[in-house]
Amino acid sequence: MLTSSDFLHIPFTPDLTKGGIAYAIRSLPYTYDRMGGSPFDRLRRIVAGVAVELAFRRHLSQQEIPYDVKGATPFTDPDRYDVSLGGHRCDVKSFLITRREQINSLQTHPELLLKAPALVPLDQYAADGHRDDDLYLFAFLSGLIAASQGDLNKAIAAGRPTYLIHSMPKGWTRPQVWRPLGPLALKSESDEILTVEIGGQAQGREFMTRTLELPPRTRVEVDEPFFALSSIHVHKLPAARLGIHSPVMDEPYIIDPFGWGNIWVYGMEIILTGYIPREEFRRRSSLIQPGSRVFQYAKTRTKNLAVPVADLKPLGRLFEQVKEWEATKDEAD
Repeated sequence: MLTSSDFLHIPFTPDLTKGGIAYAIRSLPYTYDRMGGSPFDRLRRIVAGVAVELAFRRHLSQQEIPYDVKGATPFTDPDRYDVSLGGHRCDVKSFLITRREQINSLQTHPELLLKAPALVPLDQYAADGHRDDDLYLFAFLSGLIAASQGDLNKAIAAGRPTYLIHSMPKGWTRPQVWRPLGPLALKSESDEILTVEIGGQAQGREFMTRTLELPPRTRVEVDEPFFALSSIHVHKLPAARLGIHSPVMDEPYIIDPFGWGNIWVYGMEIILTGYIPREEFRRRSSLIQPGSRVFQYAKTRTKNLAVPVADLKPLGRLFEQVKEWEATKDEAD
């Protein structure tokens, strides 16, 4: 049985959040929100999940554990797996813990995680393209967020990093007719110059961005031919409204000063708990209904399958097996 001494503790660094944000922005037209909540909640979950995956790969490299990422999920595809270890496809399931009392408890008593459920959304488990020898790995990321306006103002006043974004609605992010939106035009009602970065897709659906300086109350046109517009990023919280006009849309889109969210995740520590083969997970898991209170969430929003973290297998043992497998393969070659 797994014990807390088997957990792997990985320190969190800001570059992990930056990598998660880069992925989250590009994934906007393709992600499916099974959890509900605000678009900022969804983006923060993506940021945290990708940050954990990047930290996991870094750990493997530092420990000289052979792995493969050729099959890792691009943001345009449904979930498959993140890395391959010893020929086994791995799917890292991570959970962001943001409540301060929980974070403090885990710092002194990481064994509390042994009673937590290792969750896999039922729709993900039932999706095509998986094999019985795939591996589920479970991780917990302790970190704070500045989601409320008050917390955001405190973060800004303290000089902490932020990433302020507005997620565009479906009609802009995934337009029914694939045609140029432009010439796009933006106008700020602020009294000072506003720097904005718009993100979306070009004709071939490749991701593209454009950074603009918006003088006060001055209309600025965008030269690049955007076919979809998924997000607007500002470097400073605007004090007034921002408008976006497209000749193919019925009316201008207006973002008020409270329409921005901070998706920066202030990570502290990642705890990699353990793993379990997919077939064994199927045999041993039980169903957790939506609305259930679990360690990770005050209320689950979707059906999950779960086993206790205590029933997982130690990652250290898996890593040793991977090294042995690679050594045997090299000798055979």
